[in-house]
Amino acid sequence: MIDLPYSLVIEATKEPDFFGFYSPELEGFSGVGHSVEDCLYKAKTGMKEHVALLAERNLPVPPRNPSPRVVIQNEQPLVAPRGRKRSRGVFKAPAAKPK
Repeated sequence: MIDLPYSLVIEATKEPDFFGFYSPELEGFSGVGHSVEDCLYKAKTGMKEHVALLAERNLPVPPRNPSPRVVIQNEQPLVAPRGRKRSRGVFKAPAAKPK
């Protein structure tokens, strides 16, 4: 059994020894590893540290997930929210239309 307090998404990249990971339930939590196993190990300790930091700063801490899931998938391309354009990694709102 994988003992994680939150769900985890691990993404494989084009590089065979580089993986990214994040938790969709724990805002701001992400990391990188050299294998799926490395990501799981880093996520387990990293989630504890991230939650401790949130609590230390009096920020909201989401409740633990009683049934967390681990998803391993290929890296997903960034998609700009509808009506916005992506420029150098930053999403820009569309220009206001003149009246």
